Amino acid sequence: MAEEKWVLMVTAQTPTNIAVIKYWGKRDEVRILPINDSISVTLDPDHLCTLTTVAVSPAFDRDRMWLNGKEISLSGSRYQNSLREIRSRGDDVEDEAKGIKIAKKDWEKLHLHIASYNNFPTAAGLASSAAGFACLVFALAKLMNVHEDPSQLSAIARQGSGSACRSLFGGFVKWNMGNKEDGSDSVAVQLADEKHWDDLVIIIAVVSSREKETSSTSGMRESVETSLLLQHRAKEVVPVRMLQMEEAIKNRDFTSFTKLTCSDSNQFHAVCMDTSPPIFYMNDTSHRIISLVEKWNRTVGTPEIAYTFDAGPNAVLIARSRKVAVELLQGLLYCFPPKPDTDMKSYVLGDTSIVKEAGLERGGEAPQEIKDKIGSQDQKGEVSYFICSRPGKGPVVLQDQTQALLHPETGLPK
Repeated sequence: MAEEKWVLMVTAQTPTNIAVIKYWGKRDEVRILPINDSISVTLDPDHLCTLTTVAVSPAFDRDRMWLNGKEISLSGSRYQNSLREIRSRGDDVEDEAKGIKIAKKDWEKLHLHIASYNNFPTAAGLASSAAGFACLVFALAKLMNVHEDPSQLSAIARQGSGSACRSLFGGFVKWNMGNKEDGSDSVAVQLADEKHWDDLVIIIAVVSSREKETSSTSGMRESVETSLLLQHRAKEVVPVRMLQMEEAIKNRDFTSFTKLTCSDSNQFHAVCMDTSPPIFYMNDTSHRIISLVEKWNRTVGTPEIAYTFDAGPNAVLIARSRKVAVELLQGLLYCFPPKPDTDMKSYVLGDTSIVKEAGLERGGEAPQEIKDKIGSQDQKGEVSYFICSRPGKGPVVLQDQTQALLHPETGLPK
């Protein structure tokens, strides 16, 4: 290994994911092994993603990480486990242009700099830790010339954040809980890519971007210890729903997909209520959005919108088509209008072409037929903003060096 003070970097982008069959509860806290299988949809990284730059240099004196511009500690077991696992799989790396040669054995003693940025709120129930750990593992695997496939990498990402294993693929993803004690069979696999069901449009109502009062980690632990409903769910309910959901995705059966997605979300939050002490992730606005969707689907006579809530109050609404998504956005903005001084560009993010199709660039009234679908809405709820998205692709390496979060010469944040 040359003694020059070189810096070698890789920048990657990884999507977040939203579970439609929920993961809640671990059978092994250290290895992060779940008590049930789960299924998620990967969101388009153009709208929701983590960007991570990883760098290695003989000039670095210790491992360091910056999240959203602030340096954070890497001393936690989840980071240490992920770094140890990925380092042990590193291989020879050569960059002829820079005259850099790194031998396999060097990865144990070389230090890393990591910079990560989420383009959505951290720890607000939008699976930011999932995208973050998946991006960390994916980027390091590329930097260190690791040869494992995405499923094998998912077992490493899982040890940072359980849901992270599902962010190593695009489209629809299944996390097999596995049975082995060492967790080697607790991996993610892709059920279908993002093009399989590209009619779907996803609208997220960010009800709160504050950090939640009960973290997922402590919430799961308390549910496992105290909720009888959770035990019933894991043993009896989820195995059947998994088979039904896989079939619904395969056949693009939106009626079954909606029934399963909404039921599983509601049961997950029922488990939280069944926990001692009870955990409240949703709030009044979350409940109003559920009522709105239920009324809409009943009025139409067939499911057009599915809803799901992770460990937070934010609503993830999945519309069966772009036409439905346009109407849904009109209805949502009627129920949850922006404050008078709020610009629509900062109130509806992501795929803003839907705003134009809905004729809402400057606000405007929802058509009467939309009002009929959602019923009377006397109380105005609190929504911070909306994000329009769709099923998206898995992680990618970004070749454009201007997108790197670390300086190419110093390896420090730009």
